[in-house]
Amino acid sequence: QVQLVESGGGLVQAGGSLRLSCIASGRLFSSYAMGWFRQAPGKEREFVAAINWSGHSTSYADSVKGRFTISRDNAKNTVYLQMNSLKPEDTAVYYCAAGRTYDNSKRTALAYDYWGQGTQVTVSS
Repeated sequence: QVQLVESGGGLVQAGGSLRLSCIASGRLFSSYAMGWFRQAPGKEREFVAAINWSGHSTSYADSVKGRFTISRDNAKNTVYLQMNSLKPEDTAVYYCAAGRTYDNSKRTALAYDYWGQGTQVTVSS
């Protein structure tokens, strides 16, 4: 069982930056692939970024590529999402997720077994 708690959300102006953190409970964090998803009001949850267990492989949605960076610190049981050049369309609740595999399904919610409660990110224009 893995419990995930996100933090770092907030209100920021367009062009600004935020760093989200997700801390995981349990001793097996380093064996999990981690992902970030987001859900805007009235829209489906969408993939943002993923990282494999070692941190050596990452994947990004086209909409955030070049602006967002996912990273992890296995010693701290934490995964991060650095968000730069934020846009109003980035406004959403951001969720971190943990999954046992890092394969072609990593961009889908079905690949993940555990989810955090989410943290709100609001970008004003």
